[in-house]
Amino acid sequence: MVSAIIGGYVVPVDGEPIEGGTVLIEDGKILAVGTEADIDVPEDAELVDAGGSWVLPGFVDAHAHLGVHEDGEGWSGNDTNEMTDPNGARFRAVDGIDMHEVGFDDALAGGVTSVVIKPGSGNPIGGQTIGVKTWARTVLDAVFAEGVSVKSALGENPKRVYGDKGTTPSTRLGVAAIIREAFTDARNYAAKRDHAASEGKPFAVDLTKETLCRVLDGELAWDQHTHRADDIVTAIRLAEEFGYRLVINHGTEGHLIADLIAERGVPVILGPLFTSRSKVEVRNRTLRSAGIMARAGVKLALTTDHPVVPINFLVHQATLAVKEGLDSDTALRALTVNPAEILGLGDRVGALKPGLDADVVLWSGDPLDVMNRALRVFVGGREVYHFDENAGVGVVADRCYSER
Repeated sequence: MVSAIIGGYVVPVDGEPIEGGTVLIEDGKILAVGTEADIDVPEDAELVDAGGSWVLPGFVDAHAHLGVHEDGEGWSGNDTNEMTDPNGARFRAVDGIDMHEVGFDDALAGGVTSVVIKPGSGNPIGGQTIGVKTWARTVLDAVFAEGVSVKSALGENPKRVYGDKGTTPSTRLGVAAIIREAFTDARNYAAKRDHAASEGKPFAVDLTKETLCRVLDGELAWDQHTHRADDIVTAIRLAEEFGYRLVINHGTEGHLIADLIAERGVPVILGPLFTSRSKVEVRNRTLRSAGIMARAGVKLALTTDHPVVPINFLVHQATLAVKEGLDSDTALRALTVNPAEILGLGDRVGALKPGLDADVVLWSGDPLDVMNRALRVFVGGREVYHFDENAGVGVVADRCYSER
């Protein structure tokens, strides 16, 4: 089935805006993006009139706990941290995702169509992340990227969790030591595994070490939870010591060393940006941080860290960052192209261009204007959300099976 979104102000993000543009879709993928004159729309195509709307790619939140820390569910719905082993590389966020959590509906209302769901920051090594779409019946259908990254944490959280238990790590020294020992063990494991394979001998698989080997091989990124500037520097030192692909997550004090981060070519998934200063590590939180780092040359994505900030407020963080000095074009890239590219998902999501998933959002106007809203949301070319202006509520396509 071919469909065409026509007549809107198309903002591909990774390209110039198009007045009266067309987005042609087939089998869940974008076929073409251009003016009405450029694109030959088949006569039998299903037409979506986007007149008066801005047409953008679905937003990407590159750091969320959607579905593993269920909003409003308390203890029962919190599967974010398996805080029984400081090296939890074998843990997988996908095993705790509930696709019926209300946060997925909130995401659609905010124009967020893709998220990278991560374990929490209670462990020095928290586990494997997963890329999912925000509309699907089950996680089997939602996953679009299995090999994304491994979550790790420096700073207050892991030292508090294990310090309270009277075990290692109870200091920043101990947290870094756990990570360093884990990678050293993984290197030794890989050497033994490869030697056994070369001689045709059996070898016992260790899921924790196998995961870390994938990080060392460059297959998985290393998502490093870190707030303070000194912890960001520790993250850089560890990455340079072991040669893995580092992505700073949160980066609250990144603006204090923006030049160093840019010089090292380390991207930052920044946020959440409008929370209280709930702990010492975030005492220097500021909405100016995004603009400062972007101007220094840091590749930047924005995150809500849902449920810390509700995921539908992702775009509002960009709006407030623009108010405090972030360039508006960079702000849109920080919601789309940049998070996709930072975590190796740019071949699927993050822009309106041929070959990418047809995740498209029609906005009532510029999404960086807080008075505008997502009117219609398409995931894989299927309309899964619309705003009912008469009722004043958003309507999400049913995720549940029903007999017909």
